[in-house]
Amino acid sequence: MKIGVLAMQGAYAEHISILKKLDVDVVEIRNKEDLKNIEGLIIPGGESTTMGKLIKTLDIYDDLKEKIEGGLPVWGTCAGMILLAKSIYEDDTKHLATMDIEVKRNAYGRQLGSFETKSFIKGIGEDVQMVFIRAPYIKSVGNRVEVLSVVDKNIVAAKEDNMLVTSFHPELTDDNRVHKYFIDMVKNHIK
Repeated sequence: MKIGVLAMQGAYAEHISILKKLDVDVVEIRNKEDLKNIEGLIIPGGESTTMGKLIKTLDIYDDLKEKIEGGLPVWGTCAGMILLAKSIYEDDTKHLATMDIEVKRNAYGRQLGSFETKSFIKGIGEDVQMVFIRAPYIKSVGNRVEVLSVVDKNIVAAKEDNMLVTSFHPELTDDNRVHKYFIDMVKNHIK
């Protein structure tokens, strides 16, 4: 199994480190060639506007969108969730726009609004450690989207078909259960 991590900006190194500890073959995605032969993709947290511009500037936007729409398992954390969202609250910007969710950017405020908590995630379990940094949350979901976790009445994790999103950063914790959940999504897709 080979999982790609979009490695242009943001918390990609932390995702790569966890995947390697879980014995996953990892590819840093920096250009079109890197997209070949991957069986899953993580779009990390970072700055969504910058990442959105980079995937277009580096000419991987069309290939990424096509692969995701074709069923490639993808997991977006924080900014990655914004890139996958079909709609951004009070913002006309569209990035990959593959998942039927509306997100609110910086919903918890700026850096000072960052916090940690533990909560339940459907399919994963109780007390999953969650780190929120200038995090978005999901305001609304389409009919096919399954809500996986709610914190303080806000949707912070969801899944639609081959797409998983989290508002928080599991890669910044010692809890690798969300990574294992995504790896299982990839394994099921390969079968």
